[in-house]
Amino acid sequence: MAHRPKRTFRTRRADSSDSDGAEEPSAEPREPAKLAAPSPEEEDPPPGGGRAEAAERPLRGRSPRGRGRVWASSRRPRADRGSGVPESRTVDLSTDKEYGTHHASESVDDQSSSSDNSSSLDEEFSSLVNIPDAAFIQAARKKRELARAQQDYISLDIKHTSTLSGMMNSSDEDPESEPNQRERRIPFAPKPQTLRQRMAEETTITNEETSEESQEDENQDIWEQQQMKKAVKITEGRDIDLSHNSEFQTVKKFDTSISFSPVNLEIIKKQLNTRLTLLQDTHRSHLREYEKYIEDVKSSENAVQNLENSSNQALSFKFYKSMKIYVENLIDCLNEKIINIQEIESSMHALLLKQAMTFMQRRQDELKHESTYLQQLSRKAETSANESLAIDENTQRILEELESRRARRRQARALSENCDHQEGTSSDDELSSVDMIDFQKSQGDILQDHKKIFEDVHDDFCNVRNILLKFQQWREKFPNSYYKAFIGFCIPKLLNPLIRVQLIDWNPLKFDSIGLKQMSWFISIEEFMDNSVEDSEKEDSSDKKILSTVINKTIIPQLTDFVEFIWDPLSTSQTTSLITHCRMILEEHSTCESEVSKGKQDLLKSIVSRMKKAIEDDVFIPLYPKSAVENKASPQSKFQERQFWSALKLFRNILLWNGLLPDDTLRELGLDKLLNRYLLIALLNAMPGPEVVKKCNQITAYLPEKWFANSAMRTSIPQLENFIQFLLQSAYTLSKSEFRDKVKEIILILVKIRAMNQAESFIEEYHLDHLKSVINEV
Repeated sequence: MAHRPKRTFRTRRADSSDSDGAEEPSAEPREPAKLAAPSPEEEDPPPGGGRAEAAERPLRGRSPRGRGRVWASSRRPRADRGSGVPESRTVDLSTDKEYGTHHASESVDDQSSSSDNSSSLDEEFSSLVNIPDAAFIQAARKKRELARAQQDYISLDIKHTSTLSGMMNSSDEDPESEPNQRERRIPFAPKPQTLRQRMAEETTITNEETSEESQEDENQDIWEQQQMKKAVKITEGRDIDLSHNSEFQTVKKFDTSISFSPVNLEIIKKQLNTRLTLLQDTHRSHLREYEKYIEDVKSSENAVQNLENSSNQALSFKFYKSMKIYVENLIDCLNEKIINIQEIESSMHALLLKQAMTFMQRRQDELKHESTYLQQLSRKAETSANESLAIDENTQRILEELESRRARRRQARALSENCDHQEGTSSDDELSSVDMIDFQKSQGDILQDHKKIFEDVHDDFCNVRNILLKFQQWREKFPNSYYKAFIGFCIPKLLNPLIRVQLIDWNPLKFDSIGLKQMSWFISIEEFMDNSVEDSEKEDSSDKKILSTVINKTIIPQLTDFVEFIWDPLSTSQTTSLITHCRMILEEHSTCESEVSKGKQDLLKSIVSRMKKAIEDDVFIPLYPKSAVENKASPQSKFQERQFWSALKLFRNILLWNGLLPDDTLRELGLDKLLNRYLLIALLNAMPGPEVVKKCNQITAYLPEKWFANSAMRTSIPQLENFIQFLLQSAYTLSKSEFRDKVKEIILILVKIRAMNQAESFIEEYHLDHLKSVINEV
């Protein structure tokens, strides 16, 4: 804020000096309009007289306390007071928070400067204002100072007027010592101060601030004491002296003249009882609150104990968060890899299917061409032996390849000294060198892609053991949340892609294929189930169903696909290997029939359907004239023998499913569709002799023993009735031939299949008493 220029005023004549120049700062800054107490002689001006305003203006100066203002007023004496009393004039100086009081030296300079310039104004105001003389003004000033000294009030502002008063007093005592104000120059600019003057001024200001602070503290203490005294309730009968010097108390004496009402004991007793009742109620309420607090304390202690005994919440949260992230990453990884898994899996199945279809189609084509060639050869023999048989190139090529493979197999059996082998029981599943090389190359490429599926994945996300260890940690640390989350039902679905990857190069139809129990995933799941901490008495434990669920959801569908599209029922090696895996799966790991039933039924239906198809498509036993069959070296006889033993091989493979397929299904397939329809016809067409007895022994050897386990049986099963009649007919024929000793073998066959009644009747009928011992031995 910019400083305003200092204003100067003209002074009156020396003979009419007043108190306008001698400005005195007020000690009350918070009451700027308050005037000093007037003298008894001062009164209001008469109605006809106007107020004379001084020409001087309020002085403006810079000080630590703010800006000072001066109000000047003159009053004329009333008529009733007398005209001889000079008019008195009062001056009151006040300051606000923005400006402080002027220094005494500046006040004197202003007074002198204003006197020089007020000559003209004196003439104007002389006729209107009666200015009192110096003696009157001095007397009024002294009276005002005495009133201030009594301190009838608490000053809210602190002013140090000692220096100013002293200067004013000195100026009043020696008015003649001042120079002529008219001749003195008016200073328009502050006079430069020396270093000593500035230091003295700063020291003075510092002392003033210190004294002001002390005075404020003193006044504050006084004000606080007065406020505290007002707040104290003055009791009746005591007089409190508010002064600092007198602090005694006056006790009011008891007035014996006052009379009280007579005391009633009943009223006092009633009041005491009421009071006692209230106190008892209060005490009971306090007791109830106390008991409640005790219970709260105990419950809080129990809660603290439970929290201390329980697992750390921070650690559990960290573990759950890590498991959540792990499972999400695992699912994302499997979702990304499942497409590659399906593609490679489909490629491998397509390759195996192509190979199986090649073998099947080749067998059927060879059977068709060989049967046609032999049929033509039989017709040619009947008509004329001189005509040459015309054979196309394709048939000739197929027959040559077929005979070359048979020759290689005979050579291999001769080296292995396998003399009991029958023609037609070999599995013609040999490939040419070119086809074998192509197959191995394609299979190698698929297996190479199979190894690359999880080459960029950490073992924690592609290894079954590591994945199960993660969930095992959860089960061990927080079993309640583990079982409540039904993790045992989720694990098989998570492991399905990983197990399918390991099954890509697994062929259950190979005789040397690895068993499921030797696979790493199977061992890991068994270990995970054995380490289960769940109650072992619960039969419906979710962890105990993990392995069975994996088998039902993953392994059985794989086996079903192999059975439907790749399995050859005529191959004994494939059938034996498949039965081994199916028996382990369906018998040892069918813990829950309700869940296994659908997958098991689908697999068994596929097996039955595939065997029916094989009987219809691959079984063919031709019938030739006896003249052609009697010669064992003829092509027709050899072909018929091979086809019979091939059908008998299928008969054996079908009955190998005993225990897995229902007995009714096996009897329908093996006995009704194959034995009675194909094998018996071939036997009836053959010449009775040792070869027929050998074939009958083989048929009996393949029949399941459990069908005849009941020793009380006297008759065999109904499906063998035709076979029994053929045996009796053959025994009768042989009994009249040179092969009479073979009748005993036929009787043993009848006893083995529990046709006891038929055997006894035959012995009695043909008086074969020497064979009764055979029946008795059994």
